[in-house]
Amino acid sequence: MREGSKWNINRSGFCGMRSKKFDGFIDLEGYDSIALRLKGDGRCYISTIYTENWVNSPGQAEDNSWQAFVFAPKGNWYTAKVPLTRYLPTWKGNVIDAEMEMNPGHVVGMSLSVNAQGGGFIGAKSGAGDFQVEIDWIKAVRMP
Repeated sequence: MREGSKWNINRSGFCGMRSKKFDGFIDLEGYDSIALRLKGDGRCYISTIYTENWVNSPGQAEDNSWQAFVFAPKGNWYTAKVPLTRYLPTWKGNVIDAEMEMNPGHVVGMSLSVNAQGGGFIGAKSGAGDFQVEIDWIKAVRMP
């Protein structure tokens, strides 16, 4: 590669942060939403909840993943509230086209990743490029 040359490689990377697998389960049965206090850059991010494997085939080691878009407005602290019903079942980043229900009583982990594919929220930045998001806290909440 020559100095000063520019490459644009599609689907070449992934950036996200993930909790370690929880000891036991986090029980979200009494809640209906996840709230995230963020300071962002105008991008859309992907929030993932991992639940104990009860949807996949028996003997499959992977946990179930449920994903929802989260918008992080630029510059100021913002509390995004995502109803648990907005989290869709996914496998390797693709929505599973089947009727399934999350088991909110058996959450084993969470993650937040950059949405590099587009989609999400109208007007949100996506695709290749720099990004920056700060997380103050993440909580389970009940919406009024």
